[in-house]
Amino acid sequence: MPVKGFWQRHTRLAALGHSSRAQLAEMRAKEKSGRSRPEDLGPPNGFAMLPWLLMGMGSFSNLLQGKTANPWIGGVGLFAFNSLYIAVVFRAFDKKAREARATKHLLLALAAVTFALAIGYGGSWLMFFPLLGLATGAVLRGKQLVPAGFALSISAAVVGGLREGWDAAGIAYGTFLSVMVTAAILALSETVKELRATREELARSAVEKERLRFSRDLHDLLGHTLSVVVVKAEATRRLAPRDLDAALGQVADIESVGRQALTEIREAVTGYREGSLATDLDRARDLLDAAGIEAVVRQSGPPLAPQTGALLGWVVRESATNVVRHSRATRCEIEVTGTAERTRLLITDDGRGVGSAKPGSGLKGLAERLAAAGGSLESGPAPRGGFRVTAELPVNEFSTGPGPGPVVEERTP
Repeated sequence: MPVKGFWQRHTRLAALGHSSRAQLAEMRAKEKSGRSRPEDLGPPNGFAMLPWLLMGMGSFSNLLQGKTANPWIGGVGLFAFNSLYIAVVFRAFDKKAREARATKHLLLALAAVTFALAIGYGGSWLMFFPLLGLATGAVLRGKQLVPAGFALSISAAVVGGLREGWDAAGIAYGTFLSVMVTAAILALSETVKELRATREELARSAVEKERLRFSRDLHDLLGHTLSVVVVKAEATRRLAPRDLDAALGQVADIESVGRQALTEIREAVTGYREGSLATDLDRARDLLDAAGIEAVVRQSGPPLAPQTGALLGWVVRESATNVVRHSRATRCEIEVTGTAERTRLLITDDGRGVGSAKPGSGLKGLAERLAAAGGSLESGPAPRGGFRVTAELPVNEFSTGPGPGPVVEERTP
């Protein structure tokens, strides 16, 4: 194929590009309708680079027609070029193989064969320069690409000018275009692949995070609520023979707790539950009171941010539940103190001190929640007997409200 035919081929390829864009628009429309997805086409591979070998058909035709001097040398060179080109482009789509030293050596060998054939024969054999550009763009990345593209284009211009004069000017342009466009398309494809993998990983992470949140919320909600129901049911059984009105009051409390639990579970499922420390303190005091445990609640310091109050509320719920279930305590103290930098929650009881010597899933989950918010949770036997839970959280910078208020002490006999 003469060098002048390069521009005719370029025009035909541009026309094919327009039809390809129309097909791409149709594919996107199918993707939006759910009938097709880009993933269904699979990642690009070496087979996508093989049709470009048809650019060398002019040289093959000259060999068959006997228009090439030393046809055996030309045939061996054509076979060597095709073999090296196929080896290089197939290695280019595997990152490890592409960056291997052997691939660079194969590319250099391909360049040597290309220059030898172009210098020796000229004419249609110059079309191997754009093919070499395709292989170079497929292999090289980063800072190596632009210098290699310019060097190869200038070399193609020099060889083509010496062999064919100004008629070969398009070879340099085609070579440079082949290098840059191929590298850009493949780099974009790799970026899309990495973004898709990142998106899938983020989706998996979000699912795991939501699953963990729901399991923690459900554990803390049901553990506390069922403990309240059990304690109040036992109180009802004790009161029913001698004080029916008091027993009915306990039954009403059970109904109220059950309704509130249903609401909280629905909110936990949808992820919109926001706890309140004051509410959880009141519920903990009621639970301890129903279990016959004296509750002392102290709170001082500045108003808490909603997120801080919600996290400490979870700690109050879990700790109060553990006191009722395991401690056999007669007294439990809950103290909330705050400064300009940190808020501290201290819960102690005078029970056996073994209820949570090894933190269970509830305290472990709470420790993870507080750690994620920059806080900490510690639990273990108290120095004077019993059990102690200590939670600390940094003050939320968005917390607003008046300064520290007076100490409030509430006692439930």
